[in-house]
Amino acid sequence: MKITRWTPAPSVGDLVGVQDEVNRLFDGFFTRSALRSDLAPAFVPAVDIQETPEEFIFHVDLPGVAQKDVKVSLMGDTLTIRGERKADVTTQGNGKSLHRTERIHGTFERSFSLGTPLRNDKVQAQYKDGVLEVRVPKAEEARMREIEVQVG
Repeated sequence: MKITRWTPAPSVGDLVGVQDEVNRLFDGFFTRSALRSDLAPAFVPAVDIQETPEEFIFHVDLPGVAQKDVKVSLMGDTLTIRGERKADVTTQGNGKSLHRTERIHGTFERSFSLGTPLRNDKVQAQYKDGVLEVRVPKAEEARMREIEVQVG
């Protein structure tokens, strides 16, 4: 008798995980990679976005990027983060032979459309230990409010 492994029907969480993996696969295929020699690598910093009832919070990994080389702007409901990671000048010249370069440098720009009214006069950006934190408060009309239901 042949034994067949039984696999239960996938749950919603499993399907989301599969979708995330497929998205990651396509992102890797259509973006430049440091390990593929046929395309010039591009520096694309990783971003985490959190939403609370009051604001959006962005954490952007910018290792090796100087604070003066980072610009944050908000136009309407679109947040744009741009900057440049410069090449390490200590590895160029000086009679040294560079055998391998995997650290990507260059300019970058990431834009995020938030789709809700924002308080552009209250945006805060803080840079610490190679991580940029941007807090974008929602406008009062975009915040969720609880409305008490009264007995009539």
